[in-house]
Amino acid sequence: MHTEPTVTIEIARELGLTDEEYQMVLDYLGRTPSYTELGMYSVMWSEHCSYKNSIAVLKTLPRSGGRLLVGAGEENAGLVDIGDGLAVAFKIESHNHPSAIEPFQGAATGVGGILRDIFTMGARPIAACDSLRFGDPDNPRVQYLVKGVVHGIGHYGNCFGVPTVAGEIYFDSSYQGNPLVNAMAVGIVKHGQTATATAEGEGNPVMIVGSSTGRDGIHGATFASVDLSADSESKRPSVQVGDPFTEKLLLEATLEIIREDLIVGIQDMGAAGITCSTCEMSAKGKSGMHINLDLVPIREEGMSAYEILLSESQERMLVVAKKGNEQRVRDIFEKWDLHAVTIGHVTGDGMVTVERDGEVKAVVPADSLALGGGAPVYIRETRRPDYLDTTLAFRIESVPVPADFGGVLVSLLSSPNIASKRWAYEQYDTSVRTNTAQGPGGDAAVIRVKDTRRALAIKTDCNGRYVYLNPRRGAQIAVAEAARNVACAGGLPLAITNCLNFGNPYKPEVYYQFKEACGGMGEACLVFDTPVTGGNVSFYNENPVGAVYPTPVIGMIGLIDDIDHITQAGFRAADDRVILLGTNRNEIDGSEYLAHWHDIVGGDAPYLDLEEERRLQALLLDAIRKGLVHSAHDVSDGGLAVTLAESCFIGDRNIGATIQIAHDGVRKDALYFGEAQSRVVLSCAPDKAEELLALAKAAGVPAADIGVTGGDRLRINEDIDVEVALISEAHSTSLSKLLEKV
Repeated sequence: MHTEPTVTIEIARELGLTDEEYQMVLDYLGRTPSYTELGMYSVMWSEHCSYKNSIAVLKTLPRSGGRLLVGAGEENAGLVDIGDGLAVAFKIESHNHPSAIEPFQGAATGVGGILRDIFTMGARPIAACDSLRFGDPDNPRVQYLVKGVVHGIGHYGNCFGVPTVAGEIYFDSSYQGNPLVNAMAVGIVKHGQTATATAEGEGNPVMIVGSSTGRDGIHGATFASVDLSADSESKRPSVQVGDPFTEKLLLEATLEIIREDLIVGIQDMGAAGITCSTCEMSAKGKSGMHINLDLVPIREEGMSAYEILLSESQERMLVVAKKGNEQRVRDIFEKWDLHAVTIGHVTGDGMVTVERDGEVKAVVPADSLALGGGAPVYIRETRRPDYLDTTLAFRIESVPVPADFGGVLVSLLSSPNIASKRWAYEQYDTSVRTNTAQGPGGDAAVIRVKDTRRALAIKTDCNGRYVYLNPRRGAQIAVAEAARNVACAGGLPLAITNCLNFGNPYKPEVYYQFKEACGGMGEACLVFDTPVTGGNVSFYNENPVGAVYPTPVIGMIGLIDDIDHITQAGFRAADDRVILLGTNRNEIDGSEYLAHWHDIVGGDAPYLDLEEERRLQALLLDAIRKGLVHSAHDVSDGGLAVTLAESCFIGDRNIGATIQIAHDGVRKDALYFGEAQSRVVLSCAPDKAEELLALAKAAGVPAADIGVTGGDRLRINEDIDVEVALISEAHSTSLSKLLEKV
């Protein structure tokens, strides 16, 4: 028997509830809660589970339309029709705080959790990708975090058997002490074979399947809902421990019971464990559950009801089976050497009732705990940050034009934010399952859809510096660039998932960033017809010095109707014409060049016209489908010169180019290294150049023939003349040298 403490307002505060929220609990129950009940409210009303400070803003995003099959937030992951009777399930989530404390397990379990969200939909995972942010790479602690996180991602994905095909890694001092580790997964499912996270049908058995329950991860959701501090290292027990081999077995067993139509609903036990899955499934089905925790397989002695309910042990699911199918479900899970134990049943009273040691430990209205139910909803105060007055005061005239543009180019290609991330992705299995048509290193990854002519283009993207300088436009650019990258690979952008990484929402300046960024994201998604399928909000990303850059990471899915349209980023042959789509502008604001070369973070986010961007992407896809394009690479970090350089060596072909670009009143450093948006470098056969330029003119997209491929050097005007092998070496090895130095 476990004796519980007497609940007081002081205990409620210790568990993270405010005085007002504690009063709400008293009002819901009409009495003082038990300690177990209070624990359930504390985790379910944490920011991580309830989205109490963000859900009102999130509901303003475009969350329907396009090819969506389910609305945002309706299921564990987004679901989008891709034709041929198939749908793609995809989602991105964060595991930031656990990775800051224990980088290997934090990152590994982040991958495991997002994979479970995909296969609980009935979809088989076909790809994973990530978006990572760290502090100064010269710092030994940061190097430890980078190595641990990359190792954790690689370990879990490789052992599970899913290719990690795309991602991004950025470094900035704002992420010092609070890295961002965002993981995305993509899966394929046939129409009519999807599963739902619903509990209904009074008397239907409730089963826990997968691994045993331990004490790891207790209050992990609460831990993710507070600022990191000096004593966060003591929170190690809050970091879950993953087992990818068990998850692989869980995948196969789960898909088998879904295919055999044995169940009513299923949900992953992620944040808040059994508490979350019982309450959310019950609330969605407008039902209740009666659960006996004595029946839960546990791996540690003497676990209380509180500990079992709040444990975030990995590789577990809650299943509501159709009555009479319990034995078949058990047989399938036993075949895969996993637990499948009936621990309760569905009720019709809307209450989650929990027993332990022969006593009722909790009787809680399911809807009062579930997301979108009775949890508190706040709209916080906003205030435009004062720093914007300083950053917006930057003028291009205040910095000198460098004398050696070739030297700047080599320096930028070697900088941690632009240098090849080969050191990381070579630790990942990028081709397992044999569907990878285009892996890491290009504009977007491409995965073939088996038994069809179709493929998916996959991208994660966000420039946090842009969002810091202009939250609304920076978020627009994050969506626009993700879509542009997908289009460069030959894909039509379909929909996004997002991972919104911000500081403390109780700070008005942070909430201003969040609200403005969501506004910009929504505006861009409407223009590109890419609805938001769901995602994750991660607040409290701060260290003792301050908040991280506001980083709304976009996960974009695009559809390539015919695998013949898959397009590479690097030049493919000598004597091709090089075409620049878009307009060069006299701006270096927010650029990697300004930050890296001049040590200035200033100005506005780059100019963006969403309609101009839409026309460019439509033209690009039209040209690709007409067979006019050999390669396509978008102009982004580092500007046009970096894009041209990368086009020379992406794919290890090492094809040079001779380029002539008109200045048209644009400063040379802005021309070469400014990050003006809505630009793409194409290559095409010489006899296709006129047709491509005419197509661009008809579409209202600026285009110019700027040169020819060939040779072993990159020459740009009279200003840059570098050997391709040299810049390729600088780009491909600098990050590994930085991270592996003694």
